[in-house]
Amino acid sequence: MTDDQPPAWAIAVRKRAQEEAPTVPEATVQATEYSVNCLDGEHLDNHLFEIRVQYRGAGRYAVIRGGQMCLGSDGTWDYGVKEYDRGDDWLNAHRFDLDTALKLAKEQAPLVTVNGHTVSDAIARQKRRADRDD
Repeated sequence: MTDDQPPAWAIAVRKRAQEEAPTVPEATVQATEYSVNCLDGEHLDNHLFEIRVQYRGAGRYAVIRGGQMCLGSDGTWDYGVKEYDRGDDWLNAHRFDLDTALKLAKEQAPLVTVNGHTVSDAIARQKRRADRDD
């Protein structure tokens, strides 16, 4: 075996997968995450103002902000996005069907603030940068 060649076990597994491929079910495709944002993709601070809608199984989605906060059905953000030891009541208040999750995320997107800056502040800052660079 040379340094640029995979180990024998990897070659054997790959060969077995090719042989078994015709017998396995057809692959499915599912969108598991959506990005919701009032800032366009070219904006420097885009990721800071982003809200994500993430699939969490059983046809339910979470609305996540900053990887740390999870939106509840009452419109408030709860710290912690994982359901560890939260129970069914918490899950039912923080998991939604896709249409509801996207609707809630779109309602919350204009309200995002980062370090005291609103979406409008971020847009104005980006415009000032663009004007300065012209």
